[in-house]
Amino acid sequence: MYRTFRYRIKDSNSRAKLAKMASAVNYVWNYCNETSSYAIYRDYRFLSGFDLNNLTAGSSKELGISSTTIQEICSEYATRRKQFKKRKLRWRSYKRNLGWIPFKASAVRVIAGEARYHGVKLKFWNSREFPIGSKIKTGSFCQDSRNRWYVNLVLEIPETANNNAGLPAVGIDLGLKTLATLSDGTKVEAPRIFRRHEQALGMAQRARKKRRAKTIHAKIVNSRKDFLHKETTKLANKYKGFYVGNVSSKKLSRTKLAKSVSDASWANFKTLLEYKAIGLGKVFAEIDEKFSSVTCSVCFTRSGPSGLSALGVREWVCNSCGVVHDRDINAAENILRLGHETLIKGILGL
Repeated sequence: MYRTFRYRIKDSNSRAKLAKMASAVNYVWNYCNETSSYAIYRDYRFLSGFDLNNLTAGSSKELGISSTTIQEICSEYATRRKQFKKRKLRWRSYKRNLGWIPFKASAVRVIAGEARYHGVKLKFWNSREFPIGSKIKTGSFCQDSRNRWYVNLVLEIPETANNNAGLPAVGIDLGLKTLATLSDGTKVEAPRIFRRHEQALGMAQRARKKRRAKTIHAKIVNSRKDFLHKETTKLANKYKGFYVGNVSSKKLSRTKLAKSVSDASWANFKTLLEYKAIGLGKVFAEIDEKFSSVTCSVCFTRSGPSGLSALGVREWVCNSCGVVHDRDINAAENILRLGHETLIKGILGL
């Protein structure tokens, strides 16, 4: 299993050195962009990552970055050009793009809170130790909007046996007011972090205080990330299987609910829960939640209130069996049932 560990670089001198290397990275990227575009125009062929590696070979010493970094840039450029199906990608500049310096495991040594890269010693806050038996596979240095640098290390972690016997599985219905409603009746209230800082952020933006606005944005992001990490860790330790509704935040972000959808951060919640569940040897699956909130979880009759006008109805009574349902809990129970059915069909090969 692979996990990424992120640490913040300490001193300002290191940040100056990293900025200089990031400029060299941009130079290599722009060279790949120009050379690849010219090859298409002249020879009608796309240069691969291997071709770009050959063209940039031997430039490590002059640029002041590791040869593995140049190889990673060439490979990344070829991958992104193929992904977006374009003859030329955007140019990278230090004013417009945040700093980025990729590297392979052979280019970096990490010893007691210090990363040594291409003859440069970069101290960082060692906020958590590496797991026993882990190995560095790849990584990068990256910059945020406040000119803070971080080192990201992708580690290969040995899998550990976990005893999930006796733990229940759970269906999860995602929402805006309640971030997650579980099939056992548990509800995780949405923190609404952006709404708490919205007024201060608006004041800073109207006053054109860019530094203050960036600080507030960073606080929102970090607070939301902290909340999601804590909640998903609780869930990952409590249950053995997770079946989550496939609600689309991308589609809803185009509506009047855009701010609330972005604040809820459903995609991050699912991503964090998924990798934590897989790391503990548990089941995670996204389930089609169509009609889950209007279908009775007892008799399976589609008798609930439907349509946009009925979204405010949070409780309803089934016309067939007379059971009173909480709209969100009922949806989570249906998602759990569909998750079990999907799992059984997968095992039987149906």
